Amino acid sequence: MSNQNTNTYRILSDMVDSLTDSDIRKIAGLINKKINQGEKIFNLTIGDYNPKVFPIPQEFTKEVYNAYLEGHTNYPPIVGEAELRKTLSKFILERENLEYSPDEFLVGGGGRPLIFTYFISCVNPDETVVFPVPSWNNNYYAHIVKAKMVIIETRPEENFMPMAELIKPFIKDASIIAMCSPLNPTGTVLQKENLTNLCNLILEENTRRKKINVKPVYLMYDQIYWLLTYKNYKHYNPVEINPEMRKYTLFVDGMSKYFAGTGIRVGWGFGDDEVITKMKALFSHMGAFPPKPEQIAASRYLANKEWVDSYINNFKEEVSKRLFKFYDGFMNLKSKGYKVNAIEPQAAIYLTVQFDLIGMKKPDGKIIESTEDITAYLLDEAKVGLVPFSAFGSLNNPTWYRLSVGTCTLDEVSEILYNLESCLSKLT
Repeated sequence: MSNQNTNTYRILSDMVDSLTDSDIRKIAGLINKKINQGEKIFNLTIGDYNPKVFPIPQEFTKEVYNAYLEGHTNYPPIVGEAELRKTLSKFILERENLEYSPDEFLVGGGGRPLIFTYFISCVNPDETVVFPVPSWNNNYYAHIVKAKMVIIETRPEENFMPMAELIKPFIKDASIIAMCSPLNPTGTVLQKENLTNLCNLILEENTRRKKINVKPVYLMYDQIYWLLTYKNYKHYNPVEINPEMRKYTLFVDGMSKYFAGTGIRVGWGFGDDEVITKMKALFSHMGAFPPKPEQIAASRYLANKEWVDSYINNFKEEVSKRLFKFYDGFMNLKSKGYKVNAIEPQAAIYLTVQFDLIGMKKPDGKIIESTEDITAYLLDEAKVGLVPFSAFGSLNNPTWYRLSVGTCTLDEVSEILYNLESCLSKLT
């Protein structure tokens, strides 16, 4: 052992030793360092909420408390509380016109265990995963299951959504196509025509595979922001578009985003019975379920339509105010000649913004040469933390960023825009 080259010797599996940390966490580390040094930083990097600004529903909090008082502190069923799965079945039927039985649900500790389950269930080592960038974490999950990655670079002209024709050349080798709509990080949605084309592509491919007895390609459809759409934008799902997609669609959903419950960790996945049943064995060995009291509370809360509608309507209004105030501010800066841009808010808690600053000179005479330079300049001069799309796997869009509004107040939006104009005005 002592003669091994320390540069190549691995102490764990090749997969774990080569797994890198999230770039978002690295940026968060820089921000936290500045905060700990006493600087006032506006952290718009994280897809999370400040509970003081966006608290979870009061009724849900009370139901969690009640569930603990009632003694629901033993193990829940591995696949989720029966009453919760029954409530979820009714919830999506009423709100999305999706008909899935309670047995076709898996309840997990947020969306991550469900995504992991889908990947490891559908993809053998060296098989292909297709996903667009920018997108959240697909590259890490593909790495974990030792898959080949086909990365589809998207463009601002299409709101960073992948066109079906870009996926078509790679579908014959794909085991999973991983999609998210509304999309993290862009806050944009798949349009009906584009999703229809994608569904047709998958169905055509699976017809071919069935004839030669090859396992199908599945569409993993992460819709965890789907209740947060604005203006005339609408969320579409594959099974609504084409009922034949029911066999091949694996949904990801949960309470994290549209109930500001990122720490509650009540997520759910659902799909066709034949597929979900086979996944239950794997899921049973993961122990990835939420605490039983939270499951009991979620069942009671989601069953009350008045509670849910009241919270969602108010929540959407508050998030929308922030997104559009930022958007209007960026359009104002653009009209003044600053090299910025933004895409109109469509959904989720994110605004897609651009700082086209590469090649510009800072006050210290140094030239901004990279995404890292832009990120650092905005953090140092404007005291604003943003996440570049490069942190979401995109290599072709070095000047585009995700701006998250989950932690800021309306008053802070004005201050942030003032800071941004001040720092942009110093560039030549």
